[in-house]
Amino acid sequence: MRQNISSGRPWEPIVGYSRAVRIGQFVHVSGTTATNSEGKVIGKGDMRAQALQTLRNIESALEQAGARLTDVVRTRMYVTDISRWEEVGRVHGEFFGDIRPATSMVEVSKLIDPDMLVEIEAEAIVDPGSRGATPP
Repeated sequence: MRQNISSGRPWEPIVGYSRAVRIGQFVHVSGTTATNSEGKVIGKGDMRAQALQTLRNIESALEQAGARLTDVVRTRMYVTDISRWEEVGRVHGEFFGDIRPATSMVEVSKLIDPDMLVEIEAEAIVDPGSRGATPP
């Protein structure tokens, strides 16, 4: 069974993607940025604030898919200035310090909106014995 999770952002149907997709135990969260419910960028110029909002958005998508942060096995972080890696890395550590998923962080020349500094993807495997064993 496939479950598509929408963020409600207007560009999802234009681009043809979902915020997250769950099939069985697997949840894949699309590249996520620091936008609020209206699609406005939170924390312009502030990489730490953007990483926080981005990971909160990922956590919300996971919850909608019946998963938790503890189910995350892989993240990918894209930043526009790798010299500021520690700002994003520390926030990632606040969310995943005990979970310790496999991860990577790479610098990209730019993201879709010039105010966006961070984009993060996540993959989760829901433990059949956990609360998120079946999609809602």
